[in-house]
Amino acid sequence: MNIPFLGHRHHKSGEAALPADPESIAALLSECELLRSQAAQAGVRLDDTPASLEALDQLVPRWRDDAEILPWLGNDAGLYLGTVVVRTVPGAAWEIRSDGEPVVRLASGREVEVVEPGRDWATSGVPELSQLYAEVAEA
Repeated sequence: MNIPFLGHRHHKSGEAALPADPESIAALLSECELLRSQAAQAGVRLDDTPASLEALDQLVPRWRDDAEILPWLGNDAGLYLGTVVVRTVPGAAWEIRSDGEPVVRLASGREVEVVEPGRDWATSGVPELSQLYAEVAEA
């Protein structure tokens, strides 16, 4: 997921700049409208907690029959995973790489890609979102 208006702001030196307001970026990335609507239709409330990731992992993946929404849902799943990490793992924060890809930066400095695993989850169910969360939270 490339978000050009977030990742291609440059300083005079040519280096990509992080958005001036990280809280606004976090709010934007946490919207995940398609995923939230699919979850709500299935009776799952996404409250930005690790338990909600477990509930998502248990959903019957009816979206796999719709090739048109699959990539969007995968993006949302990755962004939702990142949102849960940022809101529950101390020191975790969103970062927009110079290529426009949103990633989560942990307090240790480790960069965690979340969008690609979200796409994999939407397509095949593997890896489970709750498992990814557990691995990141443990680090």
